[in-house]
Amino acid sequence: MTLTATAPVPPAAQAPPRRLLARLSPYAYIAPFFALFAAFGLFPLLYTAYVSLYRVELQTPGEMEWRGLDNYTALLRDDFFWTALRNTFTIGVVSTVPQLLMALGLAHLLNYRLRGRTFFRVTMLLPYATSVAAATLVFAQLFGRDFGLVNWALGLAGIGPVDWQSNTVASQIAVSTIVTWRWTGYNALIYLAGMQSIPGELYEAAELDGASRWRQFLHVTLPGLRPTVLFTIVVSTIGATQLFGEPLLFEGSISGGISHQYQTLGLYMYEQGWGYFHLGRAAAIAWVTFVVIVLLVLLNTALARRRTRKGTRR
Repeated sequence: MTLTATAPVPPAAQAPPRRLLARLSPYAYIAPFFALFAAFGLFPLLYTAYVSLYRVELQTPGEMEWRGLDNYTALLRDDFFWTALRNTFTIGVVSTVPQLLMALGLAHLLNYRLRGRTFFRVTMLLPYATSVAAATLVFAQLFGRDFGLVNWALGLAGIGPVDWQSNTVASQIAVSTIVTWRWTGYNALIYLAGMQSIPGELYEAAELDGASRWRQFLHVTLPGLRPTVLFTIVVSTIGATQLFGEPLLFEGSISGGISHQYQTLGLYMYEQGWGYFHLGRAAAIAWVTFVVIVLLVLLNTALARRRTRKGTRR
């Protein structure tokens, strides 16, 4: 009887597979995210750029005619495009600036020890949790010309009724009011989280130096909130550029009013793609909107860095 001895595998031979597995396991955990991003984020972005170079109609999406940059040149020659771009900028400024200022003030109040502050914090999120359609329809009734509550309140103050849907300035203010109402509480909670991350020793030192609450807010709270403020400005800028639901449902028209007085870029893209069935031009509008967002974000970042450098030099 012959016995065959098998030499044991040294631990050094087993180490490389385990090391390789340990190195690859983190990539395996994040692979689903990148797969979903490639399928639903990157591919639609690149395909939209591809479609923007063709003449494509919604009725016949399989028939594509090469146009090159003609969709973009036709877009730049369209007066309604420049109107939508101007309206997007105006509504974005009118809604974002008051929204962030009020959110900062509300967060400053909620940062103090108030009775029922948990209730108030939860209440801040109710407008954000409300459906865009429901909120816009309610505000459309409030801003009604003949029987709206806003015109009734203005009448008590001796001011005549305002046509909130036909007047250019009034309609943009009305749409901006809806956006401000929905997002103020959300940004207030973000600012509140940023305020609570500021060390309390800074406030104690400022109080010992005789600084009032207003000076503490200026010299302690605001410098500590710079990254948070930059984040909310960037997010609000992106949201304002992509504004769609509020102007669409305010009057129920894809043209943004009789004279396109509150039509945004998102609404203009929807009108071209699903109103006039020009998918190629709608794709061009989507890419122009993407470029506008990138430029605005870069501008905000550059301004924030410049202010930070000035602050450090001081």
